[in-house]
Amino acid sequence: MPVESGNSVAARQAKQKRKSHSLSIRRTNSTEQERPAGHRDMLEGQDSRLPMPLRSNLLDLFGQIEREFENLYLENLELRREIESLNERLAGEGQTVDGGDLGKGALKTKASHSTSQLSQKLKTTYKASTSKIVSSFKATTSRAVCQLVKEYVGHRDGLWDLSVTRTQPLVLGTASAVNSIKFHPTEQMALTASGDQTAHIWRYMVQLPLPQPLADTSVSDDDVDFSDKDEAEGEADGPSECPTVRVASTTLKSHQGVVIAADWLVGGKQVVTASWDRAANLYDVETSELVHTLTGHDQELTHCCTHPTQRLVVTSSRDTTFRLWDFRDPSIHSVNVFQGHTDTVTSAVFTVGDNVVSGSDDRTVKVWDLKNMRSPIATIRTDSAVNRISVSANQRIIALPHDNRQVRLFDMTGVRLARLPRSNRQGHRRMVCCSSWNEENQTCNLFTCGFDRQAIGWNINIPALLQEK
Repeated sequence: MPVESGNSVAARQAKQKRKSHSLSIRRTNSTEQERPAGHRDMLEGQDSRLPMPLRSNLLDLFGQIEREFENLYLENLELRREIESLNERLAGEGQTVDGGDLGKGALKTKASHSTSQLSQKLKTTYKASTSKIVSSFKATTSRAVCQLVKEYVGHRDGLWDLSVTRTQPLVLGTASAVNSIKFHPTEQMALTASGDQTAHIWRYMVQLPLPQPLADTSVSDDDVDFSDKDEAEGEADGPSECPTVRVASTTLKSHQGVVIAADWLVGGKQVVTASWDRAANLYDVETSELVHTLTGHDQELTHCCTHPTQRLVVTSSRDTTFRLWDFRDPSIHSVNVFQGHTDTVTSAVFTVGDNVVSGSDDRTVKVWDLKNMRSPIATIRTDSAVNRISVSANQRIIALPHDNRQVRLFDMTGVRLARLPRSNRQGHRRMVCCSSWNEENQTCNLFTCGFDRQAIGWNINIPALLQEK
């Protein structure tokens, strides 16, 4: 379950209060590519032939180097003061030890030994700092090029989830007071999960051509139109008037707790929902009837995901496990339990092949083989809790959104490819809750959202050599 670093209790309490729907559906722009404001401000007036992503990485790294050497300088001054204080103390001891003067040779030896220890400490600190800088340089410049393309703003609260349509026209949906949003695989319908113990299916209409973003569509149980003056002012790129979707075409009821996530099964005729009541439900879309209740988790569910081509479902939970449910045979609903995490499993997602990737609050991401589920085939260790991850279908790249505002990219073997840029002028400023790939759009192929009330579109360019590996 997504929680914000340093304030997990407050984040969970805030999540429990969410009882209304608010989602934003926007048309993504497949041709427009904007230079990040941070790059434009930092490099304005400079005459450089370096590519923009490389220049940005170099500026960031030089900033790190300056900060590290400033810290080393301050530590050096402090160590010098400690050496002087030690020498003064040793000199004083030399006059009184055993009632007589300490020999100059012994005093010099003792002071030299202490000075050597402090000097070694300085060398160790310097080596660790410079190694960190060099490692960061290698990770950010040699494996992938990441560039901010577009920022989508307008929500008045943090974003928990986002989704992109799989077919044309490409539409981006962002969820705020709603826990999750998923688009139908072929039709213009959106599935949302809410804190009011229900899930809803909404029909929308996209007509071409339309400005980008398409619209800011707000939904609430009280038919409240959130596209008011304050929100319009917050979204500089949005249209002056935002159409609203007020009535859901289908309401799915039967859970006894917050519905934290929902997804469409392959074909779009059934949906699965995950709830804090420790169960997942399978519904028929046409009749809205409950088909199956999936039980077995010991604590609240945090996420659910369906396989893109097969009738398979994975559900993750706070009980540190995630489960695989098989509906390929109507008479058999087999289940397998994946154990290996030590804290809440925040999400588990399928890849196009026979793999499942799971992320956890234990700061790890694990890659599993469906044919051999006893232990993960790869483990990625990070420095922060991992929220709702996503895996690109073509490049098989894992996008990791973190509590510490970072977004990192890894391949399926656990090799780090990149860290998305983040500074005062660029990137997320608070916890990143979700990531979603959109490889149909070559310009903007990855989206992220978080508690800073915005979604960001990125252009991720993985070198062909790395893709072959």
